[in-house]
Amino acid sequence: MRLAPVLLFALAATSLHAAPRETRIPEAAVATATQLREQALADDTGWKVVESLTTEVGPRLAGSEADARAVEWAKAKFKQLGYDKVWTQEVRFPKWERRSEHGAVLGAHAQPLALTALGGSPGGTVEGEVVRFATLDALEKAAPGTLTGKIAFVDSRMERARDGSGYGSGSRVRSRGPSAAIRAGAVAYVMRSAGTDSHRNPHTGNTGYDAGLTPIPSAALAIPDADQLARLVALASTRVRIALDCGVNGEAVSHNVVGEITGRGKADEVVVIGGHLDSWDLGTGAVDDASGVAITMAAGHLIGKLERRPPRTIRVIAYANEEQGLYGGKVYAASQAQRITKHQIIAESDFGAGRIYAFDTSAPDHAKAAAKQIADALAPLGIEYTPGQGGPGSDAGPSAERGVAWGSLAQDGTDYFDLHHTPDDTLDKIDPKALAQNVAAYAVFAYLAAAAEGDFGSATKALAPAAQ
Repeated sequence: MRLAPVLLFALAATSLHAAPRETRIPEAAVATATQLREQALADDTGWKVVESLTTEVGPRLAGSEADARAVEWAKAKFKQLGYDKVWTQEVRFPKWERRSEHGAVLGAHAQPLALTALGGSPGGTVEGEVVRFATLDALEKAAPGTLTGKIAFVDSRMERARDGSGYGSGSRVRSRGPSAAIRAGAVAYVMRSAGTDSHRNPHTGNTGYDAGLTPIPSAALAIPDADQLARLVALASTRVRIALDCGVNGEAVSHNVVGEITGRGKADEVVVIGGHLDSWDLGTGAVDDASGVAITMAAGHLIGKLERRPPRTIRVIAYANEEQGLYGGKVYAASQAQRITKHQIIAESDFGAGRIYAFDTSAPDHAKAAAKQIADALAPLGIEYTPGQGGPGSDAGPSAERGVAWGSLAQDGTDYFDLHHTPDDTLDKIDPKALAQNVAAYAVFAYLAAAAEGDFGSATKALAPAAQ
């Protein structure tokens, strides 16, 4: 029987608007994931990788000689771990350098201050009276000219939380404080470190300056030193000298380093996991983020050793220069703009090496059953399924903005901001058993996502206009 053109059109329209087929994970894959999980818990690849990176390279400030060595390290490590394909992406950014930094209280109560320059700060030696503000909001309300010749000090305390939620306010103090200080006329800016420890280890981190403003030296005080300065300011008028030798020195080139475990059958579709290769220069970048690189490298390696690989390719990325502006994540996302739907899902490990306690995805309704299957496979690791409570990792964010589905494996960050961006970020702070639990979780997640029959909702979407 020959169908009428109108009927054919109606059937075609119905097909176009039909709900996506439900995504499910075959039971055989679930069984393999169970074995993979136990193998990962007993495996020490993750520990060997994080030990190698922090020992053989050490601190990896983006654009430094050590950063270049880290790129070569990552290429060699992927090959050593049996990845089928290793490639790089060029990433360019302003080259910020730290050379020296000193702070001191002057006058009758003269004493040194433990501080560190914020990334992006210019150098300079400045003296001035300190004006303390309890909050960033108070500084932002300061009238123009009220801080002329003075040093602005924001003394806002960051709260400890397992999910790291206190960092939002701390990072705003760091990113917005210098510009607010400039508008009020200040000659320099200092802040209580965005951290939760009580040691004389200042926390660095990136800052920026609004267009049209002349940057001023900007630094973070160790938390005990912020307390000391607050007491001194309350006691009497207090002058401080800040001497920073740092600043932008041209343009730097680094690279995203990418390793792939080729899938069988759907090798052009990818599950992406990773961490960022760069670190700040004060410690050895162990928890931020050598651990994330090690966790995801080891997870991909273990999947590659399986007798029967999943259909999709496992792509592991060691991102360049996350710390100073997500440069590597942005370059990767832009390079994949025409391949969004080839991305099954993306996740990043960039919150230390504490045990993973929660799992979530952006999965739409048709993929929620598969997300629940992954959650069930993660549950024996002590991981709870928490729909609606996660989000993409830092370098995964630019890809998620373009429409790539994301997964979230939330690590316990209760102690993370004791170490974050400090000299204390070193290998001895990592628990090998907790690291292995992370590797097991990422291996299970990536394998099952790569084995799923159906997708997790990746779809190209328009980018939001850039803020003016």
